[in-house]
Amino acid sequence: MAWRRSGHEGGHGAAPAGARLARQTTASLAGLLAERDMTRKDLAEQLGVSPGRVSQILSGDENLTLRSLAAVAESLDATIEITFRDASGAQKHHHDDAPGRLETAPAPPLARSRQR
Repeated sequence: MAWRRSGHEGGHGAAPAGARLARQTTASLAGLLAERDMTRKDLAEQLGVSPGRVSQILSGDENLTLRSLAAVAESLDATIEITFRDASGAQKHHHDDAPGRLETAPAPPLARSRQR
């Protein structure tokens, strides 16, 4: 499976999309910590890692795996939901109004079945 989208140039690649997703994820995680009155040190203790590692996670510069994110969510008794949606017709959603939630809004179906 090729990960490169043909015919799309000028900032619509994986790097800007990944940076955007990282910012959304770390902002959501920081919001969750604030809601729970937790510090980075508290999260580090929950995860069994150093506070420096938590700082790396929250910086948004770290390329985290889904397993790393799942470990963070599990340690906070939180859930993560990932939803793919059609970008051409999707509205842009900002999750600033829901800090602490690592999820996206449900998406409409990508394809409709043919009617006969």
